[in-house]
Amino acid sequence: MLSSDLTVVDANSATPPPPLIGALLRMPFEVVRERMLAGLHERGFSDLVAAHLDIFQYPGPENQRPLDLARHARMSKQAMNYLLGELERLGYITRLRDPDDQRFKRVHATERGQAAGHAMREIVLEVEADWEQRLGPAKVAKLRDLLKQLNVSTAQTV
Repeated sequence: MLSSDLTVVDANSATPPPPLIGALLRMPFEVVRERMLAGLHERGFSDLVAAHLDIFQYPGPENQRPLDLARHARMSKQAMNYLLGELERLGYITRLRDPDDQRFKRVHATERGQAAGHAMREIVLEVEADWEQRLGPAKVAKLRDLLKQLNVSTAQTV
């Protein structure tokens, strides 16, 4: 939970205060994840669960070390290795020795993993198209531009 998601509700008020920016960012993100998981299941990837989506988040696992994926997903090495083991057993990824440093492994998507990655991208594009229908293309383009700017500016401070 983001700290900006927390709100203090006045006991005397019948309505909560408006959501802060953390909640406003989180709520559409949750919609994207829900639609992604449902869309994956519809496309035959019914063995994937929500936790697996963290492995495939942008820019994806290809040629990444498990430790780097864990940092990116903000989870422990142990949790990441558990999820990678599941994905490997399900046929989505392989872990191969790092050619530059044999002490480490690197993650590689299998053909099934690549197909799931393509499906995820298609699903998110469907969500974006839905949002364009609801808000209009100009507003969605502006939202994308603002989020890019925010990501660049916050990447420098994190």
